[in-house]
Amino acid sequence: MEPITTQPLTQFAMTPLAGQHIPPGLEYLAQLDQVLIQQIISLCELLSGCEAKNKYILKNSMGQEFLTAEEENDFCSRQCCGNIRGFEMPFVDNNGAEVLRISRPLRCNSCCTPCCNQEMEIFSYGQLLGSMHQEWNFWMPMGTTYTVKNASGDRVFTIVAPCCPCSCGSDVVFEVIGSEGNVGTIRRTWKGCCTECFTDADNFCVTFSLQMDVRHKALILGAAFLIDFIYFETNQQ
Repeated sequence: MEPITTQPLTQFAMTPLAGQHIPPGLEYLAQLDQVLIQQIISLCELLSGCEAKNKYILKNSMGQEFLTAEEENDFCSRQCCGNIRGFEMPFVDNNGAEVLRISRPLRCNSCCTPCCNQEMEIFSYGQLLGSMHQEWNFWMPMGTTYTVKNASGDRVFTIVAPCCPCSCGSDVVFEVIGSEGNVGTIRRTWKGCCTECFTDADNFCVTFSLQMDVRHKALILGAAFLIDFIYFETNQQ
């Protein structure tokens, strides 16, 4: 994928899709069928090897920034717990208002029991939108599928990880499966050899249908961050 330059956010049509209730603050997301997630490279982390707070910029397909997100936790959690660490992550729009928040508890990463699988909840203005859960099975204890549930606990999507999620010169694609089949993708994009070797900063491209319920879009978007931590958040010394 070509590098994307940030442009000022221009006014966007905010007409809600017919028959769809849009939670406050998510109107802009209702107009998108693709979101680009760019993790900001931390110079301090690059030079010291100490894990810094993850920071992200979210852009539309034209490279216009519309949300920023930053991990909230303490220094010890980041250094001692690695990619299983718990955190809160607010998503703030260009006016400084928080429109989304993901909450991930600290969970042990063990292949021995299903009680240690990873999970995360997604909120909008304090209201639960849904959650994501890593699935466990006997043959693949760490799981290659993830269940996305709505606020009522009903399954709405299954995210299927590739058999080999390592990135060796190509993108890594996670398929989002709904009741009607494939409804989207979470694609971790290849950044080039130098960036891959010396930093764990990642870029993602999340796609879904334009007509999809905006709450479901937010769930898929939030799932990309848990996938980032589970598969790609490694400290490159």
